[in-house]
Amino acid sequence: MEDASLNIFPNSLMYTVKQCGIAGSWHWSFRSGAQRWSPGFYRLLGLRPDLAAPSYDLFLGLVHPEDRARLAAPGMVAQGVVLPRAVVRVIRPSGEMRSLSVLAELRVSPEGRPLAVNGVALDVTDRERLRHLRADDERRRQALYLTSYTASFFVGPDLVHEFPTEVAQVHGLPLEALQVDPFLMVVPEDRVALRDRGWERHDRRLHFQAISRERLASGELVKFRLLGVPVWSSTGDYVGWAGMKYPIHASGLPGAEIAAFAEGGLRRGLEQSVRGRHLRAARGLLDWSMSMLAEAGGLSLSTVRRLEEEAEGQGSRSRHRAVDALRKAGIRFIAMEDGSIAVAKL
Repeated sequence: MEDASLNIFPNSLMYTVKQCGIAGSWHWSFRSGAQRWSPGFYRLLGLRPDLAAPSYDLFLGLVHPEDRARLAAPGMVAQGVVLPRAVVRVIRPSGEMRSLSVLAELRVSPEGRPLAVNGVALDVTDRERLRHLRADDERRRQALYLTSYTASFFVGPDLVHEFPTEVAQVHGLPLEALQVDPFLMVVPEDRVALRDRGWERHDRRLHFQAISRERLASGELVKFRLLGVPVWSSTGDYVGWAGMKYPIHASGLPGAEIAAFAEGGLRRGLEQSVRGRHLRAARGLLDWSMSMLAEAGGLSLSTVRRLEEEAEGQGSRSRHRAVDALRKAGIRFIAMEDGSIAVAKL
């Protein structure tokens, strides 16, 4: 029988997550020495209840050697010393590695004598993988601006520009100033005209493309291509402005690097700029009917018709599915300098 104090979640939720094998609990009584593991905790560790007796030593032995210091040693726990929260990697007997978020709570007598410790563990493998991927991506983006002067940025409704700190470093300007006015990077003689054009496109929620001349902290003058597009939610609400900048002379920059930047908000915004007339033109180049586009995109015929008649919201997921289907068939939607969208077939 499990100690009710092990459950830090509502009973129905705890039952569900334990049954799915993503959470489990454990208990160690210092008075009797008895230890108990829930079925979910066994599943987290990749162990069978009929083959492994509950043991804190066994649990700690499965923790990755680099992470064991994040948990209290068995002797410390027996003396009432626990580390309340930690994220550790566990290596199951099968060799599979999972990340667990472990919470521990010490129970003491009225006199303060340690009586028992309760613990809960939650499988956070996917969360940790995503966090590491984001951290790696951020490091890559930061290093990329230092080596190739390529960066992505985002402007929220508060009009604050989110740049990597390396942008300020390369241009020798305060990051706080660039967050308010990124056109400070542009040479003075071009600054006002480019700023006015950029904000005019922003305020009209139209995509922006331009060439800027920028002076670096080293004194070097570099030409950059600037791209910016509005981004909308699936319900049609304006989210912000996504963009990127890269030097025109960067012929050595792999196309995959620029494409990687466009995979996020920039690509999403560009696809949302594709209108019904562009879809019709793309179908014409492929000699597709609306039914063929619907089948290729996993859409209904009525949805394709609404997209082409501009009856679907600008942030509709269906638009992205239609554009993706056309792209896989060889269609390219190209943002032009004047803000228009060109449709081409490879």
